[in-house]
Amino acid sequence: MRLFTARLATALTASLAIAGSASAQDWALDREASSVRAAITVFNTPAEARFTDFDAQITLDPDNLAEARIDAVVSTASGTMTTRDYQQALLSGEGLAPSAHPQARFVSDDVRAVEGGYEAHGVLTIRDVEEPVVLAFTLEIDGGRAVAAGEFEVSRSAFGITGSSWGAGNVGETVTVSLHIEADAR
Repeated sequence: MRLFTARLATALTASLAIAGSASAQDWALDREASSVRAAITVFNTPAEARFTDFDAQITLDPDNLAEARIDAVVSTASGTMTTRDYQQALLSGEGLAPSAHPQARFVSDDVRAVEGGYEAHGVLTIRDVEEPVVLAFTLEIDGGRAVAAGEFEVSRSAFGITGSSWGAGNVGETVTVSLHIEADAR
């Protein structure tokens, strides 16, 4: 009887381990089809930075959000703006300071279904400053392809981004980060 009980316990443990790992879905980011942008107001005019070097490790199954995890990294030096002065300010020591802080990072292991989509509650790190952020996003999965679009707002001064090189009071305090992510099931 002990042998039967031990074998049953081993079989159940193995079954639960397999079921748990099978329900988590990993995704491979399609960088060419994805984008990361940041919008801000400068001199009362909208301005946008685009980031070309980014990566993400994504585990997400809408039917098993308890296993969800997002770990995304953006190279701060890859930020570009169309105006040369804005570009210089973005990459300056008062801006993202890529020589001292080469990456911005968002990590979440708390993804929730909400009306109209999902929310990833996580921590954004820029210039070694960590701030809680809620990324609201929509998600469509068709076969082995996922497409997500989302955004969140942050205070630039909370991360030590002063913007004084653009002139005091001429740079908006709020930055809206927009993401378009396309990924393939692994």
